[in-house]
Amino acid sequence: MTDTLRLPRVEARTPDRHTPQPHPVRPAAPKRDSFFDNAKYLAIVLVAMGHAWEPLRDDSRAAAALYVTVYTFHMPAFIVISGYFSKSFDAGPGRLRRLVTGVAVPYVLFEVAYTLFKRWADDDPTYPVSLLDPWYLTWFLAALFIWRLTTPLWKVLRRPLPIALAVAALASMSPDIGDDLDLQRVLQFLPFFVLGLCMKPEHFRIVRRREARVLALPIAALAITFAYWAAPRMNAAWFYRRDSAQELAAPGWAGPVMTLAMFGCSLVLVACFFAWVPGRRLWFTALGAGTLYGYLLHGFLAKGSRFWDWYEHDWIHQPLGEITVTLVAATVITLLCTPPVQRLFRFAMEPKMEWAFKDSQRSRGGRHAGGPRRTRRTGSRT
Repeated sequence: MTDTLRLPRVEARTPDRHTPQPHPVRPAAPKRDSFFDNAKYLAIVLVAMGHAWEPLRDDSRAAAALYVTVYTFHMPAFIVISGYFSKSFDAGPGRLRRLVTGVAVPYVLFEVAYTLFKRWADDDPTYPVSLLDPWYLTWFLAALFIWRLTTPLWKVLRRPLPIALAVAALASMSPDIGDDLDLQRVLQFLPFFVLGLCMKPEHFRIVRRREARVLALPIAALAITFAYWAAPRMNAAWFYRRDSAQELAAPGWAGPVMTLAMFGCSLVLVACFFAWVPGRRLWFTALGAGTLYGYLLHGFLAKGSRFWDWYEHDWIHQPLGEITVTLVAATVITLLCTPPVQRLFRFAMEPKMEWAFKDSQRSRGGRHAGGPRRTRRTGSRT
């Protein structure tokens, strides 16, 4: 009986040195989704245009209407995408390293760089360096750092979005929160990040259907028309979400009301924006990988244009000048997202910093910290 179950003996063969040995197969890099790269590029172009329109609002009601419309959805769209791609954050060593090198370090470097720039360009040599008080654009990095650290919490909650909305509403009526790390913005924009965490691929497919694209056109036209009427009557600072209701000279109860109303309006316009974002690869698709570069670098020109009185020229406040400013803003932000600029500033945006972390060599080789080690055989083959 045992003989019938005995398997044939296989002789071990010594590999011939001339026999080609298989090379280890490296895992292919994850394929980027053209839709999201296109969305990030178009959103960052709108950010630059909004900054270019800001000094034009007092003299142009059309510029003010476009400004209000764009500010309703451009940063919310950016934050929704950031939340969607933060789903995999699990506070593991690798994720934390990337959070530090890709968010925290650029925040520190650009906060110092912006401060030094203000001292020089605005002739304000005593302006203090403060890592707790984000200046201009760096608030987004501080917010992204905090949001991403809290991702595991939002992923275990049963109803994360209503809770995030409640947090934002309470923040909008709490003037004592203060300006440290721009916590008002962190908390008031939080629902969009949590919304991104909750979204699934099918949700993006729904808003990209033909019916949604058709419906987005009259909604966008209605939004611009309403913004044209509301621009001279409404305080645009509500859209910045950096102040409480009391700090905007409104009663405390107006904070939650405006929080919910603006969240609804932003959600509708973000859906309209996604509906018209192309899903195929286009000439600007690759630039979507460099939007953080464009975002942080264009701030020097945006602020410099105010410090150096570029908007004092009368022709800029004419229709042709406003169109020119818009085109220049789109061109500059596009150039700042290109691969040559990414290579030039990668040391600040995506530093490797292997010297700062434990087990950097093993992580670079593809092994996890604490994982099994392979023993290296020595001696002759037998």
